[in-house]
Amino acid sequence: MLRLHARSPRWAAPLAAVGCVGLGMAYALLSNPAHADPDAAPTCLLKLTTGLDCPGCGGTRALWYVLHGDLPAAARHHFLFVFAVPFLAYLFVAWAGNQAFGWRLPELRISSKVIVGFLGAWLAFSVLRNLPWAPFTSLYV
Repeated sequence: MLRLHARSPRWAAPLAAVGCVGLGMAYALLSNPAHADPDAAPTCLLKLTTGLDCPGCGGTRALWYVLHGDLPAAARHHFLFVFAVPFLAYLFVAWAGNQAFGWRLPELRISSKVIVGFLGAWLAFSVLRNLPWAPFTSLYV
């Protein structure tokens, strides 16, 4: 595998990553998760078995709304996903541009404290959205 990686062109890894991201976006667009039947069974295994929203619940719907330019609706389904998209997009463009074309974009320096804070906020969001009392019921998806 290492020999294959060493012999592959430098644009192969970014192209594979773009393909994976493109497949995810195509799935979100084609499945239209925003218009599922009210009686439809959840596709998330955690929600199907426990009835609880998992940390990623609402992410596909949020992606669908982001791709259609409706940021308020996307944030309603998964606020932290919408918050993270610009950072992830920039990190990907900086990495892919460097790998494929040798671009040197300004490095986005994110400290470990910020990453831990974001993961803590995501954990808190995941717990709070499952609480059955107001105002937390507004976080249900």
